[in-house]
Amino acid sequence: MSHLTTHVLDAGTGEPATGLRLALTDSHGQRIDDADTDDDGRADLGPNLLPSGTYTLTFDTGTYFAEREVETFYPSVAVTFVVTPEGAGRHYHVPLLLSPFAYSTYRGS
Repeated sequence: MSHLTTHVLDAGTGEPATGLRLALTDSHGQRIDDADTDDDGRADLGPNLLPSGTYTLTFDTGTYFAEREVETFYPSVAVTFVVTPEGAGRHYHVPLLLSPFAYSTYRGS
């Protein structure tokens, strides 16, 4: 398992958001990894250990909804989070609940 995982649910359909493109970048905007969500709306990203620092996980929601011919207000969703020195060896799970005009996220386990 990668050190960072996500799970995306399309609240508009009640189904996992499959094929949604993701990118993980560091605080300098340097790309660390990218992935697409699988059939269950899940993806693993990043190296096995994320060093302490600030990271951004960007979900390409515009393309996801355009491919489904659904209008959306959010062309992308960027979730920025901090890995503290104390948390540098931990697993991080960043889920996203998505609809065309709203989203929410939280630190999962």
